Amino acid sequence: MRKLIMWNLITIDGYFEGTKHWDLPWHEQVWGEELERFSLEQLESADVLLFGRVTYEGMAAYWQTSGGKIADYMNSLPKVVFSRTLQTAAWNSTRLVKENVAEKVARLKQQGTGNIFVFGSANLSKTLMNEGLFDEYRLGIAPVINGDGRLLFSGGLKSQRLELLETCPLSNGCVILRYQKMG
Repeated sequence: MRKLIMWNLITIDGYFEGTKHWDLPWHEQVWGEELERFSLEQLESADVLLFGRVTYEGMAAYWQTSGGKIADYMNSLPKVVFSRTLQTAAWNSTRLVKENVAEKVARLKQQGTGNIFVFGSANLSKTLMNEGLFDEYRLGIAPVINGDGRLLFSGGLKSQRLELLETCPLSNGCVILRYQKMG
């Protein structure tokens, strides 16, 4: 069975974006050769990428006009966007799903052999967390205290116990943490 993996870059105080969508200044602070290599390894292991609407729209706008190895993966990998409001999903290899999120993701986990990743997508992630569908959480902790913005882990989440799999400190102060759910 495929693994469903969350990947998010957050600040020490838990924000995955600032007060506005795509307010991510700490991404530039920690981006470099090490994080690029890690990103490529993740994409090489992926069969499918899942997004909520806001992340999908931002990623599509950025990656469709970018070049390089990461852009090649982002543009060619199959993608699923979960949205009740989008009418079309024009980014290459994207399927639009409007309902039954947990059911559809559980079914996706039964198909194929590569990993399924959720990047960003806090609302989608909250749904998947509460349904117990994530197998692994990967968090890049940026050495920044943002003070305000959107928390990745906000109210309304069911309690989960996690087991630490790995810590990977980067030379720029970012630390990548890998956890899996226990039991």
